[in-house]
Amino acid sequence: MPAGCEAILAPAALEFLLALERQFRFRRAQLLARREALKKKLDQGWRPGFLPETRAVRESAWTVAPAPAELQDRRVEITGPVERKMVINALNSGAQVFMADFEDATSPTWENLVRGQLNLFDAVRRKIEHVDAGTGKRYELVEQPAVLFARPRGWHLDEKHVRVDGRVMSGALFDFGLYFFHNARALLGRGSGPYFYLPKLENHQEARLWNDVFEFAQEYLGLASGSIRATVLIETVLAAFEMDEILWELRDHSAGLNCGRWDYIFSFIKKFRADPACLLPDRATVGMDRPFLAAYSRLLVQTCHRREAHAMGGMAAQIPIKNDPARNERALAKVRADKQREVENGHDGTWVAHPALVPVAREVFEAHMKGPNQLHVKRAEKFDAAQLLAVPKGDVTLAGLRQNLSVGLAYLEAWLRGQGCVPLHDLMEDAATAEISRAQVWQWLRHGARLADEKNPLDAARVRAILREELDAQRASLGPERWKQSRFEAAHQLFEGLILARELEDFLTLPAYAQL
Repeated sequence: MPAGCEAILAPAALEFLLALERQFRFRRAQLLARREALKKKLDQGWRPGFLPETRAVRESAWTVAPAPAELQDRRVEITGPVERKMVINALNSGAQVFMADFEDATSPTWENLVRGQLNLFDAVRRKIEHVDAGTGKRYELVEQPAVLFARPRGWHLDEKHVRVDGRVMSGALFDFGLYFFHNARALLGRGSGPYFYLPKLENHQEARLWNDVFEFAQEYLGLASGSIRATVLIETVLAAFEMDEILWELRDHSAGLNCGRWDYIFSFIKKFRADPACLLPDRATVGMDRPFLAAYSRLLVQTCHRREAHAMGGMAAQIPIKNDPARNERALAKVRADKQREVENGHDGTWVAHPALVPVAREVFEAHMKGPNQLHVKRAEKFDAAQLLAVPKGDVTLAGLRQNLSVGLAYLEAWLRGQGCVPLHDLMEDAATAEISRAQVWQWLRHGARLADEKNPLDAARVRAILREELDAQRASLGPERWKQSRFEAAHQLFEGLILARELEDFLTLPAYAQL
């Protein structure tokens, strides 16, 4: 039991977790098995498309439940881990929404997860504060903090510290259950509500499961149906073909959809990993201006606005670059261009990863979005599977390979130490961006990609050598004492095994979780 967290794991809360797990674990297992079956079909050449059996849902007229007043204006949202000081800073950032992330931005140590629930418990009650042990600086909430959303882990992740009937329980139900049980009534009593972001969904059946979880949870606590609102991250290429259906399943609980761009790129690599024609170029060159991502963004806006749902843009991963004004301005220019593209596409808001980027994103949206949202923008173009599956062209370079290996190694080392959100190479890296780095190297090796200006295909010996160089550079940078305290040796062994494996592991966090 993490010290001071006894109330979070009180008997009544554990009884609720027990009820959730027993009610829904079988359906969760069925849906995860369905993912495995689809993976085999994809490896054999099957490609997704819009579902003929749900044509009536796509073509009929319906809308989701109206958004609560405080969710009408979501022009800038900030995301980050559930660490105490970061929660306070994000709530104070000036963004309309803070998404407290139990998933990609948090390393799921038992301490992090349970203490993270305590931090949100205190934040909901406006009593969260923090004193920095090193500087003595006090952190506390401003008068009007951001609206709080929580993101539980995806359906694929377990919580190994809790067993129900001898089996580990769902990480998604653990995170959702504790946050909802402790905070739903307090939030509703203040005129707010229990709001969630739902990650990694691959189809509308998985959305239906979440909707049934919501109904069960609301009934358990005696709350009205529709008290919960949830925004679904469209961050898998399969879910892009079922956006209407996902909104339909959650229509009484919907708070729109979001372009989870980094996981979406990772999903594109993963789902089409067996096809050499789907080789992606350097990660840095795969931006939202690429046709397949631009189509995904515009389709999301079109789908949401037809259903009167908010269409949220994606993450700007840039962070301020201190002591280098020129580089910093180039980074901010990229953020402005990205947000300009989103607001012109019709998005109602966007994401940033750092408080300093809140005013930058807000300035762009306020200049081009005169009301609280753009639900009136109805895109009329037609979208087909070819647009969503168009493979971007470009080079695979030595610099891109080295950056992927550097990011993957350094991120995984931090994750094993309990840190899930890491500034690297002037970007805020989380599990989603690290997944691109890992999956790209695997894909390039699998299909013998040729680096630009080189004749021979990439091979395992070359990748091993460069990864060893990155490891040695970290050792030299840290020095002997800090090296001993690091997890670089374990990260190196794990990362090398993942990128050289015969089969692509679905998520790097699955084997890594065994080491926490």
